[in-house]
Amino acid sequence: MASGTASAEGALLISAALGFAAGIGITLLLQRRCLVFKGRRGFEERSFALNAPQLLAWIDEATQGWMILAPDDSIAYINGRAERLLHISSNRLVRGMKFRDVLDIPSLEEVIFSSRHQQRLQRCEWDQQRDPLEAIVLPGSDKCLLVLIQNRQSLEAQQQQQERWVSDVAHELKTPLTALMLVSDRLELAVSAEDTALVQRLQKELRRLQLLVEDLLELSRLENSLPHDDSDHVPLTLEDLVDSAWGTIRPIAEELRVTLQLDRSESGPLLGDQRRLHRAVLNLLDNALRYSPEKSSIDVSVRQSGGWWLLSIRDHGTGLSETDLSRMFQRFYRGDPSRARSSRSGSGLGLAIVQQIAVNHGGRIEARNHSAGGACMDLLLPREPLG
Repeated sequence: MASGTASAEGALLISAALGFAAGIGITLLLQRRCLVFKGRRGFEERSFALNAPQLLAWIDEATQGWMILAPDDSIAYINGRAERLLHISSNRLVRGMKFRDVLDIPSLEEVIFSSRHQQRLQRCEWDQQRDPLEAIVLPGSDKCLLVLIQNRQSLEAQQQQQERWVSDVAHELKTPLTALMLVSDRLELAVSAEDTALVQRLQKELRRLQLLVEDLLELSRLENSLPHDDSDHVPLTLEDLVDSAWGTIRPIAEELRVTLQLDRSESGPLLGDQRRLHRAVLNLLDNALRYSPEKSSIDVSVRQSGGWWLLSIRDHGTGLSETDLSRMFQRFYRGDPSRARSSRSGSGLGLAIVQQIAVNHGGRIEARNHSAGGACMDLLLPREPLG
């Protein structure tokens, strides 16, 4: 999963949560009822009423734009923030007017129509006089709708700031970690035999931190690369990438007596970034090896699937849980440790890196459980050079 995608999904979830609370407000506003909250403190019962004027006051002060549409698509209510975002003059009285008579936003009209008829949350993005806006449309009672409006630029700025922060921290950590590794190497030669195990444990943890920093930097570089940038693309084949990546982890596989079974009927020629695609295939093979039982095989095939090359990598482990399938490409996610057949630990970023490499090549990565058992990773890449 790409970072941009992840941030957009997070924003949608937050907006949806706000919308759920807002749906209560719509019912109160349109039906003019009071909401009574009851609680218990000791043996004394307390209650208080939340009325429509109080809700309206809060909505007017909200940092998010609010607009309530009546069943006939007339504007029943709009707060000041929504008027400013939509560039509606504060001197213009738009309440009671039809939405299409006030604003010409085809994409928003479309999701309003869809939300009303499907009775489900809808989202859209558009530019309003060069301002990047997004709207969440939520259906309410009696075919009324709530439209929540906000500026996308602030979310994008926060995402960029977070990415810069992660990259800066990773850069700052590289130097002290390298120095600590040098100190630990010298320390190993100086300590007594009883303390050697402690120093080796220290070195293991330092190497793990170095791997984490390197993966964070690589993920940051990938996220800041332009998708479909083919400046570093060269002719290659998926078959050669598999052979090269397997050569890197072959010593570990031989210790576990795990073999590679590669179907060589198709080679998968394409144009791509050699270094990064090697990294993607290596991460997938390493992940399969981590969950492979001893004396088993990792089955790899390359075949055409429409306009794609499909690289499938299957292990013979216990397969993936529902949680794994929904979260395994998220940063720092680790599956159930009981599934792992190896004690090796990674940074938790390997599959997130694979996903970003696939996206930057115009492809995607998918996970599934194989019908005959084990987990299967499908890497799809375009067969034709990207234009």
